[in-house]
Amino acid sequence: MRHLGTIKAVFLFKHVMPTSLPTPFTLQGASNFRDLGGYLTADGRRVRRGQVFRSDHLAGLTDADVTRLQALNVGHSLDFRGVAEYTATPYDIPGVERVALTIEPTVIARMQALVAQGVVPSTEETVELMRETYRDFVNYNAGTYGRFLKHLLEQPTPQVFHCTAGKDRTGFAAALLLSALGVDRDTIEHDYLLTNQLYRRDPSLEGKGHPHVMQVLWQVQPEFLHAAFEAVDAQHGGMTDYLHGAIGLSPQEVAELRRMLLEN
Repeated sequence: MRHLGTIKAVFLFKHVMPTSLPTPFTLQGASNFRDLGGYLTADGRRVRRGQVFRSDHLAGLTDADVTRLQALNVGHSLDFRGVAEYTATPYDIPGVERVALTIEPTVIARMQALVAQGVVPSTEETVELMRETYRDFVNYNAGTYGRFLKHLLEQPTPQVFHCTAGKDRTGFAAALLLSALGVDRDTIEHDYLLTNQLYRRDPSLEGKGHPHVMQVLWQVQPEFLHAAFEAVDAQHGGMTDYLHGAIGLSPQEVAELRRMLLEN
């Protein structure tokens, strides 16, 4: 894993200082919670703070965390978790409407299939499985991500979106939203990689699985997000065409999203 760590360290060194930073929050029950506001767009505008938040799952929030979330006036939580994930860790936060945007964690199923065959994937094979997962986000989950963006348009109150760890399904959702708002890809990747600094793995999961596999699965790497962007560019003609095509946002809706979520 030394090689992967080197890649991550080099990338963070190159992109550690975007022109603006998100607002940090400290929640006891959700370590990967943060405001997507504060980033600058290519045309010099700034993403509004206090409007859209990303997170890991919210089932572990303390009473103090719930009070903090309510103080932010969050009215909707957009939950990308699969059915079994939500069943295992449900939540009901007063004043916050949960919206299911189900994307099943296919990488887990692929791993289980390999293990059932007696195959333990190498680090490189696990990375490729993650890259394939991100390509699937682009090609097979566009409808769900389209509903995510349309919900932001239709429900303008502050919202939070999350999956289980807030890193992959949520990471691509954040990349898609920031792309739609005109944030450059270096800054988007910076936000994506913050998960490696913020996310605290559930202690009950320690010791489960093969260490080299779990090391890949529980972190994010630039290569994962690159796979998604490469699929957008190669198979959909670039981000603008992807948003207007597979995602299903009209040019007018993209303009409205920017009006709502960018400072003047």
